[in-house]
Amino acid sequence: MERRPDDRADIRGFLIRRRARLSPEQVGLPTSGRYRVPGPRREEVAVLAGGRTDWYTRPEKGHIGGVSGDVLDAVTHTLRLDEDERTYLFDLARDTRPGPAARRRRKAIDIPPQVQWLLASMTLSAAYVSNGRLDIVATNTLARTLFTSIFTSHTVDEQDRPDFARYYFLDDASRDFAEDWNSAANTTTALLRAGAGRYPNDKALRELVGELSTVSTEFRTRWAAHRMRIHHGGVKRFHHPDADPLQLTYQPMELPMSAHEVHSLTVYTAGPGTPGEERLPLLAGWAATPAGDHSPGKAVRS
Repeated sequence: MERRPDDRADIRGFLIRRRARLSPEQVGLPTSGRYRVPGPRREEVAVLAGGRTDWYTRPEKGHIGGVSGDVLDAVTHTLRLDEDERTYLFDLARDTRPGPAARRRRKAIDIPPQVQWLLASMTLSAAYVSNGRLDIVATNTLARTLFTSIFTSHTVDEQDRPDFARYYFLDDASRDFAEDWNSAANTTTALLRAGAGRYPNDKALRELVGELSTVSTEFRTRWAAHRMRIHHGGVKRFHHPDADPLQLTYQPMELPMSAHEVHSLTVYTAGPGTPGEERLPLLAGWAATPAGDHSPGKAVRS
């Protein structure tokens, strides 16, 4: 199928930006001061990748349909894409294959009972399930307590469903919650960009990106950078009214619950010897009390 104009713009913007970040020296080209724009020229990329000029020019103009895996691998190598960027490029190419072009709103799936039980069993870790739009669709009690500012945010939608992207870009309280707001905002945008490449027909995701691009300059600037990220683990620091400061290690894991939408299980734990090792159990104890207005295993459903 032929991609929509904005889909072709995604392909074009991604390849142009990845080419522009390379210096001629990095790819073994002579430097003579003749480069008017950053990065090697299209024809030079084509030669370096072992193809004709039009072989690379067409994809960079957004016409990626019919491009073989070998060609994409050559582009990946020449532009020095990392693994996440390679996945994104292959996702963009895959969705040009013939098939239904209609974009539809995905019906939210029910969270299987075994996933709910798994979440409830994690009493000393904060765990939640999110979808490709970064909606929180299920959570254990400790996660609701850890992310209380997100659950009580005015950005929670009419289905009582919190969303990390809307929270970080539409709620000023997020700047007090995340110690490194810029890093959180960059990661959030990169995850949405990867999701858009993987599921270009997700109407709700497109609408979310459109809303954030219209309302938030911070998001619009980051989205235009065409950075993407597949879930990786790391360390985050939060400001929490009952356990401040809080440094936690997190690890996302993909959950194969649906063939039409990605879901991830993310678990936050406290590393040995960190302040969070003492504070997180205290927060867990607070979450389990009636005063916390939580009950074990309580979850948000999509």
